[in-house]
Parts: sequence; C-alpha cells; structure tokens
Amino acid sequence: MSSAYRLKLAPGDVLFREGDAPTTAFLIESGCLRVSALREGEAVVLGDLGAGALLGEMAVLDDAPRTATATALSHCVLTPVDRMQFAERLESADPVVRALLFSQLARYRSTLATLSGNATPPSPENTLPSAEAEEAHDKIRLENQLREALELHALDVLLQPIQDIAATRIAGYEALTRWNHPQRGPVSPAEFIALAEETSLIVPVGEYVLDEVCAALQRFATLAPAHPPFIALNVSGRQLQDDGFVDRVLARAHAHGVDPRQIKLEITESLVLDFERVSTLIEHAHRAGLRVALDDFGTGYSNLGHLHRFVFDTVKIDQGFVRQLDDPRCHAVVRAIAGMARALGCDIVAEGVETREQLAQLTALDCDYAQGYLVGRPQKVDDACAALAAEAARTG
Repeated sequence: MSSAYRLKLAPGDVLFREGDAPTTAFLIESGCLRVSALREGEAVVLGDLGAGALLGEMAVLDDAPRTATATALSHCVLTPVDRMQFAERLESADPVVRALLFSQLARYRSTLATLSGNATPPSPENTLPSAEAEEAHDKIRLENQLREALELHALDVLLQPIQDIAATRIAGYEALTRWNHPQRGPVSPAEFIALAEETSLIVPVGEYVLDEVCAALQRFATLAPAHPPFIALNVSGRQLQDDGFVDRVLARAHAHGVDPRQIKLEITESLVLDFERVSTLIEHAHRAGLRVALDDFGTGYSNLGHLHRFVFDTVKIDQGFVRQLDDPRCHAVVRAIAGMARALGCDIVAEGVETREQLAQLTALDCDYAQGYLVGRPQKVDDACAALAAEAARTG
C-alpha cells in the first residue's frame, strides 16, 4: 500500500509523464522503471533504472516540467524525495559544487532537447543565478591562482612579535600568511585560508609556511644564540588529521638545523573537539620537543571536561577578552582563565594588546606574554632579524 513516504507501482503504472510539474524525485528501492521521451511523436527509450537509482531529480533541481515519462516495468517500491530536501542541501552546498551541478544539468537539458527534436533547448545560463555562478567561478579562479602563488613563492610569511612581559623583550613570534594578489591586491587570509582548508591545498600551504619558519629560525639562532626566539605555527584541521604531520615538522626542523623547541604548534579551540586527534598530536609533539598552544581560548568551544586532559604548554587568551578588560565582569573572566591556565602548568599569552593600560592590567593578572599592535605589527622576516640583531648588539 502506498503512502506519502513509500510508493508502490505495478507493471505498466506511470510514475510521471513528460510535461508534468516537478513536485518530487524518487529513490528506487526495488523493481525497474523505463524512462522514455517522445521524438517526432514516437517514444524513445532513454534508459532502464533499477534499485538504488535516483529518478526525476533533474526537473526538481531546476524547477522545469518533466522532459521524460517513467513507467514501471515490474512491481516497484520507491521512496519519494521532497523538493525541500534538495533545496535545503543545495542551499548549504559549496558554490563550486552548485556551479558544477547546474552546468551538468544544463548540458543534460540541451542534449535531451536535441534528442527529442526540440528546436529551442533550455538556455543554460538560466539554470543558476548569475551572482552565484560568478561567485563559483571566482572561487575556481582563486584556487588556481593560489596554486600558482605557491609555485611562484608569492605568499608572504609575516611574523608578529610576542613579548615576554617580565623581561620586556621579544620572546617569539606568530607566523601569519599573507597574499598580495597581482590583480586583486591583498586577499583576506579568512578567504584564501578557508579556500585552502576546503581542498587539499592547505597541505602545501602548510608546508610552504613551515619551510619559511624553519629558515627564519635558522637565522634567529645565528643572531641570538643565547635566547633565540620561538615561532608559533597554526595547525589546520586537515593537518590535525594527518598522522605524519609532526614527523614532517620535525624533519623540516632537522633539515634546517633548527632546535624543535623553538617551534610552537597552535591549535584553535574549535579543533579540540576532536579529543583523540588532539591528544595524539600533543603526545607526538612533546616527544619530538615541540611545544603546543591552545589558541582562541574561551571563544565558544570551551570544554572544561576535556581541557584538564590536554597537556598544553600555552593558553592564548583571545583578543576579544583583552579589548574588554575595563569591564569588571570581563576582567573577572580573564582572571579566572589566567588562574586556571596557571594551575594546569601553562604559560599565558594575551592577544590583541593595543594599549599600555591593557598591558598593565595583564601584568597584574600574571600573564607571561603579550601579543598585539602595542608590541608590534606583523613584519617581514628580514625586519624581525634586523630588530633581533639590534637588540643583541644593545645588550651585548
């Protein structure tokens, strides 16, 4: 017996006819249906579909009348798929995936129109809104241009200073990747890093940055052998999933003659939800001599039930808290974070420090390090080396 969620057909039953409205698609659970279209008044068989096939989805996707007729060849059981089930998934789909889908749909319609003897096939440009199509095309172009930038060594790795508050000296840096596009100008890291994360590109981008960092650390060791600064690297979600990531970091460090203790891996708080992966990475990193920091702490994914089980070396207080230190309630939150980090044996880095008042408050809260425009803006490696050489000369 058929229902809204399960449809049964007998041999010869017509599921839908050419020209019908596209209200529903169907998943064939069992049986076989024949799809045919009229050409010059005669039915032309387009194919026979069996269990596991999706049927009628094309018309639902582009909201066009049915271009074929589906007839049961045997007893069939089908699961209806409502239009909204497609619409919700398409709405959240990547623009590139949507563009590819609608491009294929346009070709299918054109081929079917030709097969059916229709002199005016559907217009392909009407299958995807122009704004969406342009967004998808831009994304495809940008991905290829990012690949080219990697090959041409056109990405800049800048270093933002991190100050040892008590010693009033630069103790390390955070590596930040920037891209000055030859036509578009500066591309937001939020855009191209997110694009790289969506694809396998984040792996070569990460390797690129790691090479630049190791080369910089090699220079630091020569300029300040007594107190060589560390450099912190951000770990992406894909790198976290890579079992060989720590080994590759260690291999690059050894190839450059760099002490692994000068490299710090930063894991954003959102990634610690993958408890097993993060725990394994920290364990491997510590065995290799690498340090690990928890970045953006307190920004929405805090899980105190797991935090005590992660052996982080550093907790970074997000700049959103630092900017609101004058608010007594926010000040209390930062004090609690600092106390908790200290109790767990972690040192503390405060991000986004822009005023001397903020630095004074953080000093009073016993924070170890400060990072932000008050300490220094992101700078080229050559500039960081020049400042390090000047500091070494001044202190003897």
